[in-house]
Amino acid sequence: MIGLGTIINTAGVIAGGLIGLGLKNGIKKNMQDIMMQACGVATIFIGGAGALSKMLVFQDGKLETQGTMLLIFSLVLGSLLGEWINIEQKMDILGERIKKAVKAENDNLFVEGFVNVSLIICVGAMAIVGSVQDGISGDYSMLVAKAILDLIIVVVFAATYGIGAIFSAVPIFVYQGAITLAAAFLGSFVSEAMINDLSFIGSALIFCVGVNIGFGKKFRVGNMLPALIVPVLYEILRSFLRL
Repeated sequence: MIGLGTIINTAGVIAGGLIGLGLKNGIKKNMQDIMMQACGVATIFIGGAGALSKMLVFQDGKLETQGTMLLIFSLVLGSLLGEWINIEQKMDILGERIKKAVKAENDNLFVEGFVNVSLIICVGAMAIVGSVQDGISGDYSMLVAKAILDLIIVVVFAATYGIGAIFSAVPIFVYQGAITLAAAFLGSFVSEAMINDLSFIGSALIFCVGVNIGFGKKFRVGNMLPALIVPVLYEILRSFLRL
């Protein structure tokens, strides 16, 4: 069944959030703070490792880099577009609306938890590659593995941010579901190179999220999300030029 992987992943996020909420009251403030810092460091290394795994290659016995210009153009052009649209503000507004709907107005960490956790679990390589595989072949095994990882991640973040982390299930359902449906209809146009480029840029964005979590907000990552559009346009242009 196409889309089953996203359903399982969404259920994992909700389950992790509920477990984390159950633990929240039993964790002291200083413990929550150190957990937040630890999550930030872990996210930085996950994002950095994902990006470097695509950038660093051995060629003729030498360690070289690739994709540097794609990274620069993706982040710069995507960030300019995102800043113009002001995606982050819209994510904050969505978080505020959900917060009001669930009557959590006094929860100061609700929106921060919703936005940060949504970005972490949505823009990673597994979210993109797994959703494409699910759409093209119905293979949802990668999304099942991601569901387990997300469950653990959301447990920790829900224990520190609170209920806002649970509602990251909404964007992950929409985001991964949309990719799966797009891959199902356009599977023949989705190349391995495009998937690799999307994973590469997504990992760079995860690195930025990690910095925000560990060191306070330094990057407007929400406004950088259109960077994921540039690799798609790049691979489409390359395909046309080969014709």
